[in-house]
Amino acid sequence: MGAGGRGCRTDCVERPLSRALRSLGGLVGAHPWPFLLLPMALSAALGAGFSTLESRKANDIEEQFTPRGGPAKAERELVQERFATRDSERFSAARLSTEGTFASFVVVAAQPDHTLLTRAAFAELLALDAAVRGLRENGRSYEQLCARSENNCSSPNPLLSAVGGDPARIEALLPNLTFPVWQTHVFLGVFLGGVTVDPGTIRVRAARALRLFYYLQEDDPKQREASVAWLKTFLERIPDELAALKLTSLQVAYFTSISRQEEFEKNALDVIPLFSITYFLTIFFSVISCTRLDCVRTKVWAAAFGVLSSGLAVLSSFGLLLFCGVPFVVTAANAPFLILGVGVDDMFIMVSCWQKTQVKDRVRDRMADTYAEAAVSVTITTLTDVLAFYIGIATSFPSIQSFCIYTGTAFVFCYIYNLTFFGAVLALNGRREESNRHWLTFMKVPSEIQDSCGSAYNTCCVGGSYDETTGAEFEHPMNDFFRKHFGPFLVYSWTKVFVVVLYLVYLGSSIYGCFQVKEGIDLRNLASDHSYVVQYYNWEDEYFKEYGPRVMVIVTKSIPYWNSTVRAELDHCMKVLENSTYVDKYLSESWLRTYVTIAKNMSLNIDDQNSFIGNLTTLYQMYPEFQWNVNLIDRNISASRFFIQTVNVTSAIDERKLLEQLRGLAADCKIPLIVYHPAFIYFDQYLVIAQNTIQNIVIATGAMLLISLLLIPNPLCSLWVTFTIASVIVGVTGFMAFWDVNLDSISMINLVICIGFSVDFSAHISYAFVSSDKLSMNDKAVDALYHLGFPVVQGAVSTIVGVVVLSGAATYIFRTFFKIMFLVILFGAAHGLIFIPVFLTFFGFCGKL
Repeated sequence: MGAGGRGCRTDCVERPLSRALRSLGGLVGAHPWPFLLLPMALSAALGAGFSTLESRKANDIEEQFTPRGGPAKAERELVQERFATRDSERFSAARLSTEGTFASFVVVAAQPDHTLLTRAAFAELLALDAAVRGLRENGRSYEQLCARSENNCSSPNPLLSAVGGDPARIEALLPNLTFPVWQTHVFLGVFLGGVTVDPGTIRVRAARALRLFYYLQEDDPKQREASVAWLKTFLERIPDELAALKLTSLQVAYFTSISRQEEFEKNALDVIPLFSITYFLTIFFSVISCTRLDCVRTKVWAAAFGVLSSGLAVLSSFGLLLFCGVPFVVTAANAPFLILGVGVDDMFIMVSCWQKTQVKDRVRDRMADTYAEAAVSVTITTLTDVLAFYIGIATSFPSIQSFCIYTGTAFVFCYIYNLTFFGAVLALNGRREESNRHWLTFMKVPSEIQDSCGSAYNTCCVGGSYDETTGAEFEHPMNDFFRKHFGPFLVYSWTKVFVVVLYLVYLGSSIYGCFQVKEGIDLRNLASDHSYVVQYYNWEDEYFKEYGPRVMVIVTKSIPYWNSTVRAELDHCMKVLENSTYVDKYLSESWLRTYVTIAKNMSLNIDDQNSFIGNLTTLYQMYPEFQWNVNLIDRNISASRFFIQTVNVTSAIDERKLLEQLRGLAADCKIPLIVYHPAFIYFDQYLVIAQNTIQNIVIATGAMLLISLLLIPNPLCSLWVTFTIASVIVGVTGFMAFWDVNLDSISMINLVICIGFSVDFSAHISYAFVSSDKLSMNDKAVDALYHLGFPVVQGAVSTIVGVVVLSGAATYIFRTFFKIMFLVILFGAAHGLIFIPVFLTFFGFCGKL
């Protein structure tokens, strides 16, 4: 290599780090017991932090899964400040600043070709209504807690109120029933679904579904507490009530405003049994993969304690953070599965390096050599993983922050315990091997075959042999496979061509998939698959998606409404909003337009302030609900609101476009306007999820490059590691679309994982490639695969084993975690074992500088 190449030395950190770790390895080898016992004592002490777990849980869906500082939250505060609600006397669901406190039913005709608009169906609906009104909690009925308007409970459904307790009346109403507006002012879009109208008219012929809403009071904290208690009683008793009704004409799904939260909080309970299964599978795999037929050289205890080391890391890190008051979100329950796989991965590398040391050397020397060889590689991957997660803390989603801080801290402890606790176990196991003791009985055994004994005795009770030509332990057959078969096969010219073509196909498919990824979290995915809320959401999507949120258009400042020019400008703004793609301009509600019409018809003067304000009483007498839309303070209108009806908002893409369109149009208006609906709190995620993801990926990739440059003694090979990050992220993101995974706050967590994990395998192989003493590039690739191919396979399989049980979880959060982890490990291993070794051979300057 030329002088210019020597000038690119980047091992100023790698070399002293290797020396420091060699010294640590020698110390652990010489004095293993303190390094064994201190981590156990620390874990026991920090583990006491789990006693605070209940108080640290933070699973509020809005708080955790919507962006902190989202615009809709500020808009909600403005609505609550300017338009106070009094749900005990003038309730209006459309005017709520929150989704409200309610119980709801979606009722569907029992037969596919039947309609609900029949006497039999309404008889059962009235029976269902009576059952709800009969529910009591602490002696309080729905009638006592219901949200009221004009001294009556708000109607659960206009048609149910219209029949007045007589189911036969629905048949009399049917000839004059129109949709979506009935009797000129009753909007049925949210109450009636699967509607069929007579051709060319709006007269209703049939309807497949109907929705009931039972709103409760929530203005006062005590009222809300009583209402929530009633809802809990509703959820406990309604299944039995439905069974007792023996409905034949109807199918019923139910939901409440607390259902989503309660179902989400159950998710963590579902995963606890899976964790024990995972530990068993991981221990089993680790023991099997580290077992040797030699009863002395087998690494059974090392494998078992390697898994235990990961468990101690989880116990210590979680306990410490709980002690420190860090909120624990259910997403962090994924972390133990991840830590288990990664910790075992590092353990395999250390065991592999131990087996390559000289058997006859002292244990402290063997440990020093092991640490010098393995610990730098492990340090690179740990630093990249920890940085990836700690960078993820910068996101605006609290659920991601919780996951990242818990997982990143667990990685730190996992690294420390691997170098101390597991190193001590390896040293003690080395002492056992040094004295040629049996792995199970710890009795000394002969190292030579005993001819006087049977084959069973020689198999089970004779051990300690090693490769006398190399002075190291006999190679595992898989190491031999990588050196003699897989490595040479991979460096054939035609194989390289095939690998390049395969990579181009992979990259092309991934890029295509990236443009197909859907954004946003479907709120039903926060509940388990078998939850009662899933059927409600499914029917809601099937029958009630035509009409979306009824959006408030709010004039946020005081303007002179009595000025005709200002009124014209405001009306122009409304028309612009009404002509939006997702708005039905015929279903708007404007108190000002109505006021202007009344003023013309009654010859009222509204062109000066006193007359405009004074004549508002006339408007309120004719339309009492309009006074809830005008915030009048000291004869000055400080704010007012109008309503527009959205339509055809059927997907997450539609929700994002709706939000962007309406906010953009409102911002362009000369009048100070905002648009708001409680659902916008969740829609806000679409505006930041992609930005947050890209930001984290870019920052983390830069950090990975810096670490690679410092620790891998060749800058160009460090660039290959960084290239791997980008390549794997593109692959995982693209294949998410093919596996029906959306880009949301949950999958974003996994893409953060992807940043760290995509480095692991390629960093191990790249470091081994650069460190190889072989001369040709092909030989370097074969040598790297020989040294670390099997540990990479072990690490990949162990990580998959660590998360595979989540594929059977009944919850989207955990299944998504499995899917993306599977993709990350699959593509990461493919890069480490196939793509990177081949690509490195194309560049003759990727040797050690």
